[in-house]
Amino acid sequence: MKKPTIVLGLGNPLMSDEGIGIFLINRLTELSEQFPEVDFFDAGTGGITLLHLFEGRDRAIIIDCAYMDEEPGRIRRFTPDQVKSVKQLAHQSLHEQDIMKIIEMAKLMEQCPKEVILFGIQPKSLELGEGISSELEQNIDDYIKVICNEL
Repeated sequence: MKKPTIVLGLGNPLMSDEGIGIFLINRLTELSEQFPEVDFFDAGTGGITLLHLFEGRDRAIIIDCAYMDEEPGRIRRFTPDQVKSVKQLAHQSLHEQDIMKIIEMAKLMEQCPKEVILFGIQPKSLELGEGISSELEQNIDDYIKVICNEL
């Protein structure tokens, strides 16, 4: 049975800071006993399959890296109506995603949670390689605290 809230970590952990959502979801999963009404899910680069994860939920929290013209490591909270996506898709994979388009599709299909919160983290690097930059690494505990406070 689906829990009312889902927290989704997005990203590609093979591209440095692009993997911050996955890194954080792994850490948050370790705290799952504190949040019995929450499913934590590594959504990776899930693309359109995210629609199925939204269905039947009251709330979704999405964590991803985002270019926001901020200092590397800065976290910001958004709702979908506060964001305009300018992501350019290469259209080379079914897993490719623009989370804002996925949210729009979920609304059209009446599968969107009533509340959607996005946490964007400004990346330092999207170079190939595992592991996140020191600018993000030093803020991990703060990110966890911010997200747990939202829960």
